[in-house]
Amino acid sequence: MKGVFSAPGDYIHFKSQVPLHKIPIGSKQWRYYDFGPKVVPPLICLPGTAGTADVYYKQIMSLSMKGYRVISVDIPRVWNHHEWIQAFEKFLDAIDVHHIHLYGTSLGGFLAQLFAQHRPRRVRSLILSNSFLETRSFSAAMPWAPIVSWTPAFLLKRYVLTGIRDGPHEPFIADSVDFVVSQVETLSREDLAARLTLTVDAASVGPLLLSDSFITIMDTNDYCAIPLQIKDQLGERYPGARRASLKSGGDFPFLSRPDEVNLHLQLHLRRVGVDARPDLLHGIPKDGSGGSPSKQNDEREDTDDPPKDDGGSSESPSTESQLPPPPESSGSHNLDEQLLSNAKVCLNSPEYLSLLLRHAFFDIPLHIIATDTFLKLTMESFVLYLLSLFVGTLYITLEYRWKYRQFV
Repeated sequence: MKGVFSAPGDYIHFKSQVPLHKIPIGSKQWRYYDFGPKVVPPLICLPGTAGTADVYYKQIMSLSMKGYRVISVDIPRVWNHHEWIQAFEKFLDAIDVHHIHLYGTSLGGFLAQLFAQHRPRRVRSLILSNSFLETRSFSAAMPWAPIVSWTPAFLLKRYVLTGIRDGPHEPFIADSVDFVVSQVETLSREDLAARLTLTVDAASVGPLLLSDSFITIMDTNDYCAIPLQIKDQLGERYPGARRASLKSGGDFPFLSRPDEVNLHLQLHLRRVGVDARPDLLHGIPKDGSGGSPSKQNDEREDTDDPPKDDGGSSESPSTESQLPPPPESSGSHNLDEQLLSNAKVCLNSPEYLSLLLRHAFFDIPLHIIATDTFLKLTMESFVLYLLSLFVGTLYITLEYRWKYRQFV
């Protein structure tokens, strides 16, 4: 793993556009993201032991731009599986969500199955990634489980991180590991202890009323902290489930292989009857909530307000270029920032080159030069950029000399 972690640019953009919600429900504090049209049945993402709601930011941005609603949650501080089922049901009631589709990885996949077993009317489908059916093997590997709630934070973090293979990795896998490690650092001792307790607390998934045809098992074929024989048990339990195998991706394919994971998620949602609503993506809420509960709900303990009736539609952004600009920007500068932040803009396009010329002539700060995008310029674009700088400098010099002569 890298010694120094730097947050990816797309994650910084995500944090600037998608609001984080925090609501207390009873004694539990829920931290979650909710993005996409509210009229669409949500896909709820449950992380593993080392994950937070933030680890699914690539799924939130990609699927919401296609018209799906994605909710990513932190596992709250619960100490047994019965408490988890009750707490999660109260959370769904609080955000006014009844029928859900669950995407769980590792521990999140196990908790998703337990909820589907005990609350079958609420769960419409499951996507399970690198997950398991019972905790017996994890309990046997952790003899100090009875004192986990008293264990210091640094020992808990060390134990969690030892389950993550430490290189050498392919660059995209190494980046995913670095990101998850940075999220582990944000977890408190109590949060880590509660999650490890859920991993070793004696429990197993019983029969589900959900048909196998509504289950997708998505696993990576390279190294994973979940042993192969345990993952195979999942396939044996659900023989009729759809299989989605990723050649590589490590423990966190949602970060290392986001395009493949997002494609499988989209195919699953289509297959189980979830219709995306791209027609609701033309408008952008002024608060940037993307059809999610308003920021006022962060301080509330009761349920979310029902979606407002804006002509029978909820609204959510479709592309990064359509996301609301930062509040401090205004006028024509907004358009420039939106074009520069659009990942689909062609580096040789007239719009991009015109921006270079405009910034050179009028001395407007060009933030893209400080990013990796500068390194991706073609030779033609680079030459044109240098030419624009030369012309701009010459223009400013001549203008200065003209004004100087007038004053002299």
